Amino acid sequence: MTASYAQTEQTYAEKLGWKKGDRVIILHVDDAGMSYDSNLGAIKAMEEGIANSVSVMMPCPWVPGFVKYLKQHPSVDAGLHLTLTSEWQDYRWGPLTGKPASPGLVDKEGALWPNVAQVVQHASPDEVEAEIRAQLARAQEMGFEPTHMDSHMGTLFASPAFMERYIKVGIEHKIPVMFPGGHNTAIFAQLAEEAVADGQIKKGQAFPPAAQASQFRQAGQMIWQAGLPVLDDLHNTSYGWKLPAGVKPTNENLRKMKTEKYIQSIKALKPGVTMVIMHCTAPTEVFQYISGSGESRKGDMLAMMDPALKKAIEQEGIILTTWRELKQRRDKAGK
Repeated sequence: MTASYAQTEQTYAEKLGWKKGDRVIILHVDDAGMSYDSNLGAIKAMEEGIANSVSVMMPCPWVPGFVKYLKQHPSVDAGLHLTLTSEWQDYRWGPLTGKPASPGLVDKEGALWPNVAQVVQHASPDEVEAEIRAQLARAQEMGFEPTHMDSHMGTLFASPAFMERYIKVGIEHKIPVMFPGGHNTAIFAQLAEEAVADGQIKKGQAFPPAAQASQFRQAGQMIWQAGLPVLDDLHNTSYGWKLPAGVKPTNENLRKMKTEKYIQSIKALKPGVTMVIMHCTAPTEVFQYISGSGESRKGDMLAMMDPALKKAIEQEGIILTTWRELKQRRDKAGK
């Protein structure tokens, strides 16, 4: 399905004014606002590296610090990392709507549920929409106008009803929403690998089903018709990249491994607009007590700062863009 689509259909990159065959990417840092370390890593990845977009977890403790940075650097491409889960064991946050208004979003600790399946099981679409609106309202009240919205841990894509509300709020406020509505080569390959690992399908079996793939394309077309930009693809595998067994997690080893993986992945991208997701963190001595993912996140940050990655992107003829530019190009493209 994806191969024939790529050959016969105009990409969203072309609709946005780029040439046929152009590979256009957003190097996007998730999880700003989650911790001091997350803020520092995102800033270093953008200021000292080639990352060029970021999104903020509005229910989290270090949001004020990052929003102050955004006010001092208004050209930064920053959106909302809409947050409906609180996944760490000892470091947690609750919904902005509060437990009385949104009991289905809250666990026994008074925090958001630790995983996506629990949100789908317990939360209603109305509660999800109210929380999306509350997170947007907090940003705007703080003087932060987001360039886009996306979904922490993909929760808003785990339920058709949640996804509908996410798109609805984006269209209503004319804020671009992260949505892969094109050929989806990279993201469907990732979903297939995960489905094989979970035992849902056998290796080599098509995934997602044709009907689901068609639904993504139809939703993308609806978003486009509403005047918002749409992604051709989404790359979201870097969180799982690990050092080989026995290799020490030194800065040099982490940088080299992540840089090589990013270069391989970027070279394999198909034409169109692709958002490449990463989690850049500069871990202090405290971060180990928040999450065991510090090494992976530090590797992402170091890769973004590696001149070898910048050189490879230039040699491949890759075009870097931002959500702000996508929206400007969509406005220019008209109906």
